[in-house]
Amino acid sequence: MGGRDDRLEEVRERFARSEFHTAFLGLRLDRVAAGEVDVSLSLEPRHLNLGGTLHGGMIATLADTATGLAYRTVLEPATSHVTSSLTVTFLGPGRTGTVIARGRVIKRGRRFGYAEADVVDADGTLLARATATFTVLPERAQ
Repeated sequence: MGGRDDRLEEVRERFARSEFHTAFLGLRLDRVAAGEVDVSLSLEPRHLNLGGTLHGGMIATLADTATGLAYRTVLEPATSHVTSSLTVTFLGPGRTGTVIARGRVIKRGRRFGYAEADVVDADGTLLARATATFTVLPERAQ
């Protein structure tokens, strides 16, 4: 193992350690590949808005997580990144079942990056499309 495989494993491990993503929100990391990540959520009442559909903030969180992790898979060693912008276009309501965010890197640069995510329900109906930009930074010591 080495290089890109190490980065993919690091993404899996980082996600598994995140109480926010796993325990609090209930997200699952379904697929990790170079430049692509799928994150899913089984809808529960706690994820719904006052109208009984998936809260827009949850859709945005799914999209931000999927694009951010997808971008993390393509980072060079000794670098990190932060989301500098996230735009979500809501296209349909999520009501029941599983929702999946499919993040993919479109442009990888040394200082700037761009990724997109489609958020779909279990039937493949598009609920939202998101675009994200990232600022690439030197990795900080933890």
